[in-house]
Amino acid sequence: MVEAHSWADCVDWRFNNPKKPGWLDTNGKCFGWARQYPINSGISFGGLDRASPNRHYQQAEDFTPCSDGKHGKEPGADETRQNPISKAYGGRFGAMTREVLPGDSLCVRWPAKNHAVPSERDRGVFINMPPAPTTKDPNQDQLMKMTIAKLPYKNCSFTGSKDSKDRSPCGGCFKVPEDRVPGNYLIQWRWELNDHEWYTSCWDLKVGAPPAPVVPQPSGAVGPVPTQPITSSSLGGSTSVFADLTED
Repeated sequence: MVEAHSWADCVDWRFNNPKKPGWLDTNGKCFGWARQYPINSGISFGGLDRASPNRHYQQAEDFTPCSDGKHGKEPGADETRQNPISKAYGGRFGAMTREVLPGDSLCVRWPAKNHAVPSERDRGVFINMPPAPTTKDPNQDQLMKMTIAKLPYKNCSFTGSKDSKDRSPCGGCFKVPEDRVPGNYLIQWRWELNDHEWYTSCWDLKVGAPPAPVVPQPSGAVGPVPTQPITSSSLGGSTSVFADLTED
């Protein structure tokens, strides 16, 4: 059996029937991809580990958070932040995921790559997201303190084909924290295959502003309730550590 390594194949997977979730193409459809993801490559699901450049980026000792195509034990394809971020999406690349609101759920899909078997320990997939919008990607030390979800790696829909253990799709869902303010965020998918052996995929996520609540006014009219501006103090000062990353 040939073993390979995984990556986030789809970062906005939507089930055809949420009451019967699954990761096969017959169970849903993808609406968002990682940075500079080659959707028109002609390569079938789970095959981009054989492409050039491949998608399975393995971090090296410098722990570059998103592949730049140069660093890493397995450098992978370029997933660095673009300026503007829209340059990483559209055309020959997959679309950026939809704008979300705090509290919304997103589902991510990845190929099993022969590692969703009973004999292997499931160390999990970590979803990392900064506490505030940023103008550049945080480093890995910072991202390790920004985990918003841990998903089981072996949550798969096996195809039953001869290459099922390799090409079967797996996935999981996470919720955008309620306290995230509007802006653009890095989302990092980080999988630990073996002790201290990490693979990552990166994408951008735009968080929008929730609608203002509407209540009856004394005159009988209705209107939005005034809200106080969000400051670092209202977030418990959590953004101060990342002041050099936050958006103006």
